[in-house]
Amino acid sequence: MLTQREIPISCEHYAKHAVIYTDPCVPAKAAILYFHGGGLLYGSKTDLPEFHLTQLTQSGFAVISYDYPLSPAAKLPMILDDVCDSINHYIQHSAEYLNASLPYFLWGRSAGAYLCLIACASSKLLSPPKGILSYYGYGFLCDNWFQTPSAHYLSLPMVDESCFAGVPGEIHADGALDTHYSLYVYARQTGKWTSLLYEGREKFFYLYYSLRACSSLPCPIFCAHSTNDPDVPFDEFLALCSQYHAQRFIASCNVHDFDRDTDASSTHQLLSQSIAFLDGQLD
Repeated sequence: MLTQREIPISCEHYAKHAVIYTDPCVPAKAAILYFHGGGLLYGSKTDLPEFHLTQLTQSGFAVISYDYPLSPAAKLPMILDDVCDSINHYIQHSAEYLNASLPYFLWGRSAGAYLCLIACASSKLLSPPKGILSYYGYGFLCDNWFQTPSAHYLSLPMVDESCFAGVPGEIHADGALDTHYSLYVYARQTGKWTSLLYEGREKFFYLYYSLRACSSLPCPIFCAHSTNDPDVPFDEFLALCSQYHAQRFIASCNVHDFDRDTDASSTHQLLSQSIAFLDGQLD
């Protein structure tokens, strides 16, 4: 039986919350701290399919999903600090979340996976996670794909910069598809994505906000990707796996967030192998 509750987290920039998912019939043995996708420009902490949540909580993993501030109102330094603050909040107050001090994992999908990886590569966490689940994540390891117009997004109706008029100018965390998704399409159509996320010298972007200077992570990772991902190239996945000797899951399809189809056998296999990875780090 899946249950959820929301808790506030003190934050000076916006009204920040976390949602805690548990199965009260199954004692939790670890927590999974989740960060959503959306290119850092859209998305919500409540985007997880019920299938994923049910599989994980019934396997003894509490899932805690966090807000984080979105670009372009927030830039990468603020976003990374906010994500690290969330992780450190759990590390320092784990008993307040789950009435027990439990080990933790990080989990992100797409941009959320990127944030988990960058946070883990930084020196900002009080203690490392037991492992990371990276679903179609990236580390800006390969050139060109994020700096130039995307052929996939150019196949969609063109979006102009007037799309920014429809989103709040102040720091905020919820980015609905009908108001915020057009920002990401614009960013990828124009090749201006990173300029919406980061202001500063390019060398510092690669040093602090990519994984190019990080030769190792303090925990094992599990990476999942589709062979013909139209959003994040398969080569980025291969580079990520090679750099960190990741456990791999590959889906043979041309969908970025392939696990959104919860009836597909690949999604069932993905969750099964993810749970096996998590259990393996607790042995």
